[in-house]
Amino acid sequence: MTIDRDRERATRSKYRGLYTHLYALAAHEWRPSFGEIESIIGFKLPPSARRHRPWWANQSNRRSQSLAWSVAGWETAEVDMDSEKLLLRRRRPEAARKPSHHRLPPVR
Repeated sequence: MTIDRDRERATRSKYRGLYTHLYALAAHEWRPSFGEIESIIGFKLPPSARRHRPWWANQSNRRSQSLAWSVAGWETAEVDMDSEKLLLRRRRPEAARKPSHHRLPPVR
């Protein structure tokens, strides 16, 4: 898949809110709880997100949730299933966004 097609899928998926949040975030790391992610996306995570660590993996098969963070330039670094918290890191910290000057790319 091309980068443009991946971006289109990420911006049209149900995890668009997560993509948008991460894309605009002006940090190198972010440590949300599962609940914070649910607030951002506007719905409950599926039960598998709380039961199976692989749900949070940086998948090469492009599942919609991992596509949301990977296309935004992030990856999961740590997942604590017991406390329902994770660490997301920007893949290239030097690419951190400046919130006041940033706009999302257009959806094609």
